[in-house]
Amino acid sequence: MKLIVGLGNPGSEFENTRHNVGFEFLDYICEKKGLTFDKEKFNAKYVFTKVDGERVLLIKPLSFMNLSGTVVKKYVDYFKLVPEDILIIHDDLDMPLGRTKIVFDSRSGGHNGIKDIEKSLKTKKYVRLKIGISNNKNIETKDYVLGKFTKNDKEVLNNTYERLLNVIDDFCFISLERMMNKYNHK
Repeated sequence: MKLIVGLGNPGSEFENTRHNVGFEFLDYICEKKGLTFDKEKFNAKYVFTKVDGERVLLIKPLSFMNLSGTVVKKYVDYFKLVPEDILIIHDDLDMPLGRTKIVFDSRSGGHNGIKDIEKSLKTKKYVRLKIGISNNKNIETKDYVLGKFTKNDKEVLNNTYERLLNVIDDFCFISLERMMNKYNHK
């Protein structure tokens, strides 16, 4: 079984914000696959799917970004998962909008949601899909990541999401090296 975690903040006030690209991308995937986050457990919305026989669990923690670790840990423990079977999808301030990067056993880069997951799992040995949201050094970081996307930004992101459409399938069946070659774009 694979666990796919989209990071974000719950609530309508956080919809369409830069920090919520993890939630947004999972919603995009679900829309394309006809899935709905219609269940809740361990303070997360979730949905199961299958990819060529592999059971896949998609979750959106409802604990707010900086407390995601506790939620992820509960799912890992309940389903007896190993960290290598986890894919965390999140925003990255240090990459241009729409750029993507797959990393494994990598530092948090200051991302508080990732720091909390590392603290709870006591490891960095899981896969992450980072989606660039750019950065504006003239705006306080907190205000920037909680700011809304423009119409042009949304267009860039929708193209990015379309390019990433098979990332979950690939996570189930191809090597990490092949995933990096396929999805790490400048």
